[in-house]
Amino acid sequence: MIKMSKMHKRVIGAHGAVLALTALLPIGSAMAQAQVQAQAAPELQTVTVTAQRRTENIKEVPVSVTLLKDEKLDVLVSGGQDIRVLAGKVPSLNVESSNGRTFPRFYIRGYGNTDFNTFASQPVSLIYDDVVQENPILKGFPIFDLAGVEVLRGPQGTLFGRNTPAGVVKFESEKPKLDSFGGYYNASVATHNTVNVDGAVNIPLSKEWAARFSTLRQHRDDFVDNTFTGKEDALEGYNEHAERLQVLYKPGTTFNALFNVHQRSTTGSSRLFRANIIKKGTNQLVDGFDADKIANNGLNFQALRTNGANVRMSWDLGALKLYSITGYEGVDHYLSRGDIDGGVPTGPGVIPFQVETAGGIGDVKQYSQEVRVESKNSGPMNWQAGLYYFNEDATGSTDNYNSTSGAQTSRLVSHQKNTAWAAFGSVNYVISDAFNVRGGLRYTNDKKDFNTVTAWNVAQIGPGSVGESSNKPNWDLSGTYKLNKDVNVYARVATGFRAPSIAAASAAVPITVADAETITSVEAGVKADLWNRRARVAFSVYDYQVKNQQLTVVGGNSNVNRLINAAKTNGRGAELDFEGFVTTNFKVSAGGSYNFTEIRDGSISVNKCAQCTITDPLNAAGRVVIDGNPLPQAPKWILNATARYSMDLGEGQLFVFSDWAYRSKINFFLYEAKEFTGKPLVEGGLRVGYTWDSGKYEVAAYGRNITGTERIVGGIDFNNLTGFTNEPRLWGMQFKGNF
Repeated sequence: MIKMSKMHKRVIGAHGAVLALTALLPIGSAMAQAQVQAQAAPELQTVTVTAQRRTENIKEVPVSVTLLKDEKLDVLVSGGQDIRVLAGKVPSLNVESSNGRTFPRFYIRGYGNTDFNTFASQPVSLIYDDVVQENPILKGFPIFDLAGVEVLRGPQGTLFGRNTPAGVVKFESEKPKLDSFGGYYNASVATHNTVNVDGAVNIPLSKEWAARFSTLRQHRDDFVDNTFTGKEDALEGYNEHAERLQVLYKPGTTFNALFNVHQRSTTGSSRLFRANIIKKGTNQLVDGFDADKIANNGLNFQALRTNGANVRMSWDLGALKLYSITGYEGVDHYLSRGDIDGGVPTGPGVIPFQVETAGGIGDVKQYSQEVRVESKNSGPMNWQAGLYYFNEDATGSTDNYNSTSGAQTSRLVSHQKNTAWAAFGSVNYVISDAFNVRGGLRYTNDKKDFNTVTAWNVAQIGPGSVGESSNKPNWDLSGTYKLNKDVNVYARVATGFRAPSIAAASAAVPITVADAETITSVEAGVKADLWNRRARVAFSVYDYQVKNQQLTVVGGNSNVNRLINAAKTNGRGAELDFEGFVTTNFKVSAGGSYNFTEIRDGSISVNKCAQCTITDPLNAAGRVVIDGNPLPQAPKWILNATARYSMDLGEGQLFVFSDWAYRSKINFFLYEAKEFTGKPLVEGGLRVGYTWDSGKYEVAAYGRNITGTERIVGGIDFNNLTGFTNEPRLWGMQFKGNF
């Protein structure tokens, strides 16, 4: 009863904040209308999303959701960056990796997972063309030829299968069209010979068939000198290519089938770990730090090949619509090897021992099947229901080496089999023209079998195999109320579930298991069109509690990765999305979030780092007590903004576009230490270009991270003050065309 009382207080507070903002909207509307009245700025286009598995106006959806598409998305990837470029570009979203362009880790509202284990599960689900990408290696598929990226915040387990308690990042490819031949091409070149080339062609094959082929090529030269070997331009380059072929079959209005095959291949440097780049007792870079130089005596490389296929079919049965989504995703090969001590026996700084590791995947095969039916009633009630099946078979390895001699010191190979099924449904009921409610329910059964295949020179403790099985119902309930034709308010309560996770054994650490975790989230918000649809705003507040949260303990006094559960984690915050026309030629957007997270468990402690300055209390065993700490990689503040100004010039249009993102400080690990607290990070982009022939062609000069900001964004703590840094500044030229 006490817990419910606290939750009720938070809900009341959330509603109060929403009502206060709603009360301010007419005042802001009157002021802004007076400013723009004489300028006749155009209306914003209606934004539609599929957050509830139906195409709906974003204003009508009772979920905190942001859509990235068109120019905003194109600008972000113009410099050849990978999926991590999405970090901070929408409220409450962070993306990072200790493996470079592969194995990204996603966080929404501060809630994520720092696990670098081959079999890691994440509470943020990444869904590409309606197919869950479960293994972290699959989550890094490149961004090209997309209709849009939706970021859904808060638990989404009712309608989206597989581990969504924190939220969903949903990618949707541009689909083939039956009625027109066409496509686009895009090429850019930038600093360090960074090349980004992508394009697509849409080909109608008949009245019933159409195909769309999309491709991406990315390259960057090595530009970091290895001072140990004396080789210039030795590291930090990459080569990436990806292809996607889609074929649409639409014989009439009642049936269509979309076939999709895709693949990715990546080679180049893995993450560059740099020994003792952090000034002792601070989180500052050491004096004289040079990002273009490193001392490595070990090997550094990365190679990845993935492939997949899916079939999405739908049947219009009159009063019902039936959907089938069949998916396969596979990892043919993955190997990432790096000199993780970050230096050589002579430095820089004190390096207690030399160590080099390689993580690999021999094979991952993932199959999924979803069948869903939705109603098409003209009355007040509509519903949808379905069944979901998931099967994954994965084998991964970890190898350790002495980076001085190159000799292998240990090898561990593990295998995991994961099967799950779920039944789900939701109901939408229109109570009146102004008020509508939705409710959903999902039951999930999840089973994992894990075993050690090879343990060479690894003294494994405990059993060599583990089996885990769990089942759980989760639900959500929401309501949307139209204050008027322009303003909606909503409230939502949702629960979520993540199945148990298993981490491979390592030296002196057995196979570890984290039990299932659950979340209860309360959210309320307002979404409004402003100033005769010249602008729109969305604001939300939320409060959540995760029980039995799965946490990953990495490093400390040895190079380990093990799982634990915390009794609970509390989170709360607010999010804002705004975009609008200031004048006909001047458009701006702004977003922001405040995310507070706190681990609450006085019984757990972790090993401290080798050389850093701990600011948390220690227990009698000399271990760090993490009770009260924020979650790792969870900034309190994320802010972003864009501005675009254009003017007619000759037969075309000259434009200037700028985008900026800020995140506040972060903890790299579960404990707090002066050296492993990442400083606030601001990165900006600039684009100056010219379009002509009604936007058919565009040429532009651009810059990414234009201020040249250098920040430590992650670390390794068991050896020395090793860190890794953000992406460098780029200047480039780009040409785009449509046909």
